[in-house]
Amino acid sequence: MSQTPIGSKASEHDERLSALYSNTTAVRAIASAVEGTIGPKGLDTMLVDAAGNVIITNDGVTILHRMEVVHPAAKMLINVASAQQEEIGDGTTTATLLAAALLQEGVGQVERGVPVTRVIEGVQQGVKYALERIKSRARALDGLDREVLYQVAMVAGREHRDIAELVTEAAHLTGDEKLRSREFRLADCVMAAVGAESEVFQGLVIDKQRMSPQMPMRVTDARVLIVDDELEAEELDSEALGTEAGFLLYRQYKEQFRANLERLLSSGVAAVFTDRGVSPVAEEVLGEAGVLIVQRVTSKDLRKIAEHTGARPIKRTGLTKGAEELHKFLGLAEVIYEDERMENIRIVGGQGKPMATILVGASTEEVVGERLRIAKDAASSVQAAVRGGIVPGGGAIELWASREVEKMRETVRGMTGFGVEAVARALRRPMTQIVQNAGFNPLEKVEEVNVAQIERGSDALAVDCDDGQVVDMMERCIFDPTSVKLHALQAAGEVTVAIMRIHTIIRMKELSPDEA
Repeated sequence: MSQTPIGSKASEHDERLSALYSNTTAVRAIASAVEGTIGPKGLDTMLVDAAGNVIITNDGVTILHRMEVVHPAAKMLINVASAQQEEIGDGTTTATLLAAALLQEGVGQVERGVPVTRVIEGVQQGVKYALERIKSRARALDGLDREVLYQVAMVAGREHRDIAELVTEAAHLTGDEKLRSREFRLADCVMAAVGAESEVFQGLVIDKQRMSPQMPMRVTDARVLIVDDELEAEELDSEALGTEAGFLLYRQYKEQFRANLERLLSSGVAAVFTDRGVSPVAEEVLGEAGVLIVQRVTSKDLRKIAEHTGARPIKRTGLTKGAEELHKFLGLAEVIYEDERMENIRIVGGQGKPMATILVGASTEEVVGERLRIAKDAASSVQAAVRGGIVPGGGAIELWASREVEKMRETVRGMTGFGVEAVARALRRPMTQIVQNAGFNPLEKVEEVNVAQIERGSDALAVDCDDGQVVDMMERCIFDPTSVKLHALQAAGEVTVAIMRIHTIIRMKELSPDEA
């Protein structure tokens, strides 16, 4: 009778899970690149490329996007961070840490003999329940509470007081209705420039200059025209121009275009912004009349100008309209001027929707780049807080949710409960990493907070990273937007399930053009 060699079952088990182990190792490596940045005591990361260019940052999504990655599972995790950034604008490091922790805990259950499918079911149930419980603890904002918004900006802005003040002021200038709009992103209102003085004002900054130095640098009470097209006469192809009829039509187009420009001036236009180029004729006619022209403005900026000034974009064919009809397409701004030192155009006091611009300055390119990222994170978090309320920061809400999931685990039958257990353990990871980055023993401190939360019936207790004491995050004004937490956990759960479902990794062949 043959005998099974000792250890063969173990090796067979390892071979069946080789894809899972490989993917888990790759994800863990990615998480380790950003875990040291989380929390008030988190440190920076230096990114260096082959040319010696350097980026020093604390921003998780920047680190993940710029690091060299080849493993497909690692790329999946980076895509999670990108989705978090795109949807919320902050919380990428939290999403990455949670995903790595969920996967690690899930693999741990598989190694105990729990079937992968059961672990996946448990992870899905546990994440869903945790999301419900965290959402139930959201504190809605009472209007645009300046102090709360400032504290949210301070946490997301890594305690840069000047940036927190700018973002808070910008939120108030923008208004509650605009901040709650799904189409508006306060982070898009943040700009940065070397040598600029940090400020916030109600208006826009367009990274362009006037078309000609002979045009006015400043126009006031300015009627604004937006041409979502090129500002020149209709063109004929060379073949048509070669005929007498074609040449006459060409002259007719030119004369009509000049008449359109004269009509435009009679409507009181003082500033023109175009999507494409401007012909010499238009430059001459409008420039001599004192009109400020800015050409080749991006579509995104044209939309902002239209929204802020109340202008309605028009095609060049629309310039044939009468002066009275054209008037309906014009916007209005209190002042439009070129900042020669910063080489940009400012539009202030538009009659349309209020819009604020946050300008962040610094002394060097490296520093201004990081301050821009910090300000965008702060702006995103403030807007998220307005939309979805806040929860305690410092990992407090995740630790509280961990216990809630543990209670729910007791109601789950069969091996699915082990997947739920993995979620409960993973939810302790954010506080564990924050405490570790602060220089304290995470095993000791997290358990101390856990006991304190149970005794006081609180979801807001966490560790003071300065002295290691257990404190109330809400009383210390350390908040996180609810949506940042919810989206991070949901994204982490989805990528964990996706990776755990992978049974085999196969290299694809290159397809020929006929096969593609």
